[in-house]
This record gives sequence, C-alpha cells and structure tokens, in this order.
Amino acid sequence: IGFSQMDANQQQWNANQRILRDKLPTGEDFAQMQPLLLAHHAMTHMAGVGPSGLWSYADEVWTGISDSDARRIPAKFEHSFAWIFLHLARIEDITMNALLAGTPELFYAENWQSALNVPFAHTGNEISDSDMVLLNEQVDVPALRAYRAAVGRRTQTIIAGLSAEDMPKKVDAGRIQALRQSDSVLPEASGVIDYWSKRNVAGLLLMPPTRHNFIHLNEAARIKSAFD
Repeated sequence: IGFSQMDANQQQWNANQRILRDKLPTGEDFAQMQPLLLAHHAMTHMAGVGPSGLWSYADEVWTGISDSDARRIPAKFEHSFAWIFLHLARIEDITMNALLAGTPELFYAENWQSALNVPFAHTGNEISDSDMVLLNEQVDVPALRAYRAAVGRRTQTIIAGLSAEDMPKKVDAGRIQALRQSDSVLPEASGVIDYWSKRNVAGLLLMPPTRHNFIHLNEAARIKSAFD
C-alpha cells in the first residue's frame, strides 16, 4: 500500500527531527542545521510563516475545519482545535520569547488576550472544565490562527539570530523565576516550568517549537477524522 503525500511529509519531518536531535545539542554542522531547523519549525505552522514552498502540516489539518468545528470536542477526545492551537501558541510564545530570547511574550506585548477574547493567560496545561468551556465558547478563531502565526514568525527571527555557541547554554534562572511569578502557567502545572528549567537552548528548540507542535498537530488530525 503506497503512502499518501501527507504520510511522506510526516516521515521526512520525523527523519529531520532525528538529525536535529543528534547534531543540534553540540552545535555540530550548525550552518546546515540552522536552515533545517527554520524549515522544520515552519512546517508546523501555516504557509508563509517561514521559507516559501514548504509543506504545512497546520494548513493540512485546518483544511475543511469551520469555526464551529474548532470549538467542538468530539466524543472520546479531551481537546478541541481551539485548545490545541492556543496551547501550542502559548507554549511556543513563552519558551521562545520569555525563556530563550528574554523578550516579552507576544501575548502581552501585542495584547493578544483582548483579540483572542479568552478569559485567561495560561498555557492550557491543567485547564479547568469551566475554562475549557469558556475557551471553546468565546475564543475568536481567526484571531487564534493569527496569534499562532505571529508567534511562529517571531520564533523564525529568534532562530535566525542564534549561533552554534548558543546551543549548550542553559535557560537563564532569572527568566525561569519570572515565569513562575507570572500568569502564563497555572501553579498546578508548574512541572512544565521545572522541565524547561533543565533544558539548554538546543533542548528548548527540539521540543516546544518542533516536536511539541508535531505531537499536537497529530492530535488535531485525529480530531478532524472524528468529524468525517
């Protein structure tokens, strides 16, 4: 049985992730790894976030999904598209801006909370049932997609400014502490901050803006199949 083009793209993405996992932590062949990372990250976002002409897994899963679909949690699933893409955007915004670059999260700097019409600032980890209901009822779906694209473009800029020497650097402890005191992560979800605090720059790049995105895009694809 032959593979679909999507299957082939997913296989190539996984193969590239293995290359990055092997070489990024040491900065080996960084002149080749940096453009690979930029493309790798871009493929988890809508077309136009990164280099042109790339397959977009995000566009693949969003095709045919209405705003009302995005608010639904199908039977036997835990999340909606709305939760998945807010979660992905918030995690990437926090890790790439607040932790890696030491710059304000776009969520706050560009007042995305107002545009999104969501009643909280957190990542969605350990979200309460009531917050999940409010998110699915209230979120502005086009604004959600725009926020995630803005985060993706910002990540592309951050990655482009990195060097091989940055890869083994640890996350700044002061930035971790500031995050613990913010509203970006619920106290009951603080284990995710503990995880980030143990990562170096390469470790952050290999999870939130790449593998973490891919994991939840796979979840979105499964949810989409439940609508068929």
